[in-house]
Amino acid sequence: MKQHQYLITGATGKTGAHTVRNLLKGGHAVRAFVHKEDARSAALREEGAEVVVGDLLEHDDVIRAMTGVTGAYLCYPVLPGYIQATAYFADAARRAGVDVVVEMSQISAREDSKSHAARDHWIAERVLDWSGVPSVHIRPTFFSEWLTFPWVLDSIVQEGKITLPYGAGRHAPIAAEDQARLIAAVLTQPASHIGKTYPLLGPVELNQQEIADEIGKVLGRKITYSPSTIEQYREHLEKYGLPEFLIQHFLAIAVDYQNGIFSGADGVISEITGRVPQTVGEFVQANRHAFEQ
Repeated sequence: MKQHQYLITGATGKTGAHTVRNLLKGGHAVRAFVHKEDARSAALREEGAEVVVGDLLEHDDVIRAMTGVTGAYLCYPVLPGYIQATAYFADAARRAGVDVVVEMSQISAREDSKSHAARDHWIAERVLDWSGVPSVHIRPTFFSEWLTFPWVLDSIVQEGKITLPYGAGRHAPIAAEDQARLIAAVLTQPASHIGKTYPLLGPVELNQQEIADEIGKVLGRKITYSPSTIEQYREHLEKYGLPEFLIQHFLAIAVDYQNGIFSGADGVISEITGRVPQTVGEFVQANRHAFEQ
């Protein structure tokens, strides 16, 4: 049987690296598309991936990377340019005649979103749909890894607090490695998934204090939820030198979170992959070193 090859963008990122490894374990050929060579790309090459350096905003780079692949995963950071990158990706996928493109969107993607990034993701979904390329959109809620980002983690480690303007909103954090299992499964067996949009959620929906409690159980210390205002959140994010595009997104989706946009629990990953996603407690235990700095 002919070995299939898959193109994975964002290959050194959170979902990308896990997807590469899932596909390699399944005996598939993988072309890992990275922005630069570093220790992470070297590790993927050592594990058996073909590493290609390129830029999703360079049409020729994408065309070269897509040549000869069976399916592709599109993952772009929360930065300007996603609609352009998606158009290039769709064109390259059409030329290559791929069986499927799995596109990483976000749960807040919609045409009337106040977040420029979320609206760009909604338009990007439409670009792929209009292109005629067989596509599947995945829309994750907040990653479990969100808890390890400095602007969230620092207050947990230093003050024993989650300080986010999320009100009484709820969500089921979903780990990147659980998303990657679904991505790999859809890439390799796409027929029943084409044209679908899947929300990706963890197994248990929690509010912020309940998330704090789960972290505290693992760490053996008291963690509390001390909600901030939107204005305080902006000031906090600015201290980390984040670009305005990202800050605008974070502020807009904080309101979405309060309004229930990020809520829900898994009904997709466990069904498609046969394994229940990990809980917050399991994620914190697996990444305990990050919370004990």
